[in-house]
Amino acid sequence: MRIGELAERTGVSTRSLRYYEEHGLLTARRGSNGYRDYAEDDIKLVSEIRALLSVGFTLEDTRPFVDCLRSGHSTGGSCSESVAVYQRKLAQIDDEIRVLLARRAEVAAQLGAACPGCVLRGEK
Repeated sequence: MRIGELAERTGVSTRSLRYYEEHGLLTARRGSNGYRDYAEDDIKLVSEIRALLSVGFTLEDTRPFVDCLRSGHSTGGSCSESVAVYQRKLAQIDDEIRVLLARRAEVAAQLGAACPGCVLRGEK
């Protein structure tokens, strides 16, 4: 299928598909006319990339998942390299949550000092 059809079937812009190709996540074959030609399997790769990007993974983080799918696994997360990326991302999210909770506590303390009678949203 050509790039326009892949874009339409995956809901991803042709620009993004070219970007994924530029970063080695997609591999298009070229027809004699120079047009990119993609396989049906590329739909699954693009869907995996988009799903991971939508929850905060970087484009580089998606590489082990794409490689896992390319190696014949039914899901991109079933390889040990992908599991390691999941674990690293969860640790990163946990760190971000700790930082946000500390910031929230500090802002709440500042509000309490500035306005002793004020009620914080979400607290009684």
